[in-house]
Amino acid sequence: MAFLGLRFFGGGDAAAEVKKTFEIDKPDAEWRKQLTADQYVVLRGHGTERPGSSPLNREKRKGIFACAGCDLPLFSSETKYESGTGWPSFWQPLPDAIGTTTDRSFFMARTEVHCRRCGGHLGHVFEDGPKPTGLRYCMNGVSLKFVPAAASS
Repeated sequence: MAFLGLRFFGGGDAAAEVKKTFEIDKPDAEWRKQLTADQYVVLRGHGTERPGSSPLNREKRKGIFACAGCDLPLFSSETKYESGTGWPSFWQPLPDAIGTTTDRSFFMARTEVHCRRCGGHLGHVFEDGPKPTGLRYCMNGVSLKFVPAAASS
């Protein structure tokens, strides 16, 4: 995979605040073997990919966006929308898919979003999204994988 221009922010308070045990809890060496370098920086190191760098920004097919770390379905394509931010955005996650913590890096408080099963960092949620929720789940594309819906016969 080509370098995505990731910026590594070092985890900060959000990394410390995420609960320590998850259904999938692997040693760091296993995560490094399983994930690409870019995925590791984002999912395990709380990094952020460069805006506009993810092919998932242009994904328009029906399907599910799952965690790149553990395959847990996170978002339906039905809730994806173009936010203009440069990152894949959704107005609602699937039930019981995510967890949140307070990220106090960069001298501000934001709501960090992580996979509830493996704890992988996905992005942040903001209160400037569309109806019906008014939320914008701004996700790193490298932390997701797209699974297209089965073709109808």
